[in-house]
Amino acid sequence: MPPLEVLRLYPGHDYTIEGAFRSRMNAGPEREFLVCQGRRWNWARFHDAALAAARMLVARGIQRGDRVAILARNSDAHALLLAACARIGAIMVPSNPEFGAREAGYVLRHAGVRGVVCAREMLALVREACAGIEPGPWFLLVDGPAQGVPGFFGALESAPALGLPPPAAADDTCLIIYTSGTTGFPKGAMHSQRNFVTAGEANIARLWLQPQDRLMVVLPMFHMNALFYSLAGTIAAGCTLVLMPRFSAGEFWSAAVEHGATQVNVIEAIGRILARRPRAEFRPEHRITRLYGSRADFVDTFVNEFHVPILLGGFGMTEIPGVFCNPIEGPVKHGAMGPVGRHPDPSRPWAQCRVVNDAGEELGTDEVGELWVKHPIVMQGYFRDPEQTRAAFRDGWFMTGDLVRRDADGYYHFVTRKKDIIRRRGENIAGAEIDRVLQEHPGVFEVAAVPVPSELGEDEVLVAIVPRPGATLTAQDIAQWCRERLAALKVPRFVLFAGELPHTPTHKVAKHVLKADPTLKSRAVDLMAAR
Repeated sequence: MPPLEVLRLYPGHDYTIEGAFRSRMNAGPEREFLVCQGRRWNWARFHDAALAAARMLVARGIQRGDRVAILARNSDAHALLLAACARIGAIMVPSNPEFGAREAGYVLRHAGVRGVVCAREMLALVREACAGIEPGPWFLLVDGPAQGVPGFFGALESAPALGLPPPAAADDTCLIIYTSGTTGFPKGAMHSQRNFVTAGEANIARLWLQPQDRLMVVLPMFHMNALFYSLAGTIAAGCTLVLMPRFSAGEFWSAAVEHGATQVNVIEAIGRILARRPRAEFRPEHRITRLYGSRADFVDTFVNEFHVPILLGGFGMTEIPGVFCNPIEGPVKHGAMGPVGRHPDPSRPWAQCRVVNDAGEELGTDEVGELWVKHPIVMQGYFRDPEQTRAAFRDGWFMTGDLVRRDADGYYHFVTRKKDIIRRRGENIAGAEIDRVLQEHPGVFEVAAVPVPSELGEDEVLVAIVPRPGATLTAQDIAQWCRERLAALKVPRFVLFAGELPHTPTHKVAKHVLKADPTLKSRAVDLMAAR
């Protein structure tokens, strides 16, 4: 069924989360909406529970505009809390359950949370992180009561039968998602209910979501992808969400079979891990037909070995979800971000994009420059940070900080982050280009190219590499591989082999952590010294 026909199955609504959900629920209240850790919610039962959660929040003093955080592995509590906050005009702040007290403390204090839902094992850390917040927040535990703190689901069952305030509006903020904070402190991107609902509708166009689809989520619910693509897309299409607590490579295919998953979103690290796992874990009877988040280096494996027929890639950011996507009806250019995406309704405008030089002047076909975007799903700003909000925009254009090129067919190709540029002998080198070349080496599991200081000023290129299990690699092997595929200027001088690399909460290599390591250069093999 074409995307617009899917949308037209349901009555119009006011672009609040409550309004969009009710329009789908009324089409079949007993249909399955969400599956998580043995709990199965149909649309009507989930809606009743979300209203109970809203009453529970009101009873705990939560009002319009207040922030409530959740720090836990993926749970149906995330979806219920978001729906409850949205109903009363409060704001959910999803955060990484693997944060330490310092990281969690910054987010919780900066957001000024009035309540926290967390996993039991995080309670002591969260209490420490909330020190200094006035008034002190209340706590609920996702996995049941402990230490005198009530459980989230128990609190729903005992929610008082009190009235709810007037419904929130579509342009009220419902989410603050904090960025990974690769430079300085994390920034909290604010999004409205309208943004969330519209992003879900766009996901129907991106993946041709159907009402009978079962969308499996393995990405974290503190991340834009799981929220704005998967959860919002499930609501928009009226289909079923299968929410896994976390990504498990060893259980991925078995979970897909058990839950009858038909679609899944991944990031490149997950795709590469699955492509390299033992084939004994693969279950050929799976029903996955569409995968979003593909990269060129694992397309062949997924199509020809895993028999997933449709693989798509795209681009979005926490601040601007869903800008580009390879169209499902083709042509698909694997490795490209795709052309500008679209809403199922062709009359609805979508993103405008420019590729510009440092002066803000538009560049031509295949010229590399920074991507600027105007988008109907743009953040409302960074919470409590007007200075960073102003710095992110110029004349209404959001400046992504990504260097891209646009080809003659209108497809956009990612080159590198502006901050991932290595300056060597007067030339700019994209660290991501070196990463891509080395990622193709059969003995390389993960790689990150970063700058290190040169004796002559500017930078030298260092590559940090995690070898594949059982692989035997030398620095000379790495250098030769690069010499055969890259210009001499881009061949790394330093090679460091490591057991693992640091990662951001969204599983990307944390290059800023590597750059800050003062021992990096001294621990690496210097290929110039080895000559």
